[in-house]
Amino acid sequence: MTPKRWCLWLCLAAAGLSGCMGRLTDGLAQALLDQPDPETARAGLPAYLLLADGLIAADPDDAGRLLLGAKLYNAYGQFVEAPERRVLLAGRALDYARRAACRRDAPLCAAAAGPPAAYRARLKALGRKDAEWLLVWGAAWAGHLQAKRDDWRALVDLPKVQATFERVVELDETVDHGAAHLYLGVLDCLRPAALGGAPERGVAHFERAIELSDGRHLLAKVLYAEYCARLLFDRARYERLLEEVLAAEAEAPGLTLSNRLAQQRARRLLEEADAYF
Repeated sequence: MTPKRWCLWLCLAAAGLSGCMGRLTDGLAQALLDQPDPETARAGLPAYLLLADGLIAADPDDAGRLLLGAKLYNAYGQFVEAPERRVLLAGRALDYARRAACRRDAPLCAAAAGPPAAYRARLKALGRKDAEWLLVWGAAWAGHLQAKRDDWRALVDLPKVQATFERVVELDETVDHGAAHLYLGVLDCLRPAALGGAPERGVAHFERAIELSDGRHLLAKVLYAEYCARLLFDRARYERLLEEVLAAEAEAPGLTLSNRLAQQRARRLLEEADAYF
């Protein structure tokens, strides 16, 4: 057995050693984010999911492992088209994220089951150190709502999801390259004003996300075009944003896979432009 394989085997066998597992899980997550080939990520992710499930089963109370599982299941759900599978995967992501949130802040976990006002009040008690896990919680929650978008009962939680991302922005808007701004931008441009939407505010969120990543987070421009420029019937802005994405360098630390997927989506959206304008 080579030293590298021995080290990996030791990490897996000694599941209770948090330092070893922390390095392993951090490495897995980073390898996925930096994968330049979306098809390799699509084919390899199921193995990651099973590994995450195994790590969590070995220590169900480890918030770090639960957050890793939530991230991976939420990521893989974006590759799946079958509605029933997306609901299943999104449900697992949300379950892991909720359990992690309960271990990080039990009062917030309890408030999530109550009215939006009580949930918002508890969010105010969180500090900057909570921004990262709170973003994972919000992303999994949003992914679950997206998977069940035809179920109006699930949409009751939408104000709490929005409040979650708003609090992340207040605590540390730079987390994950400004990802909270992306979610808020989509929410503001996806809904009509009567349901809380605000296209101008959505545009501001996307512009801020682009600024925070120095333009390297290409998904920000794709979602900006898809949800805001299209809503505003601004074809010039729509095409400019998508063409910038296709002309950009995809490889960037922590963003390579996302950028490759963004470029695929940008190409498809440009081809569909005549159907919307």
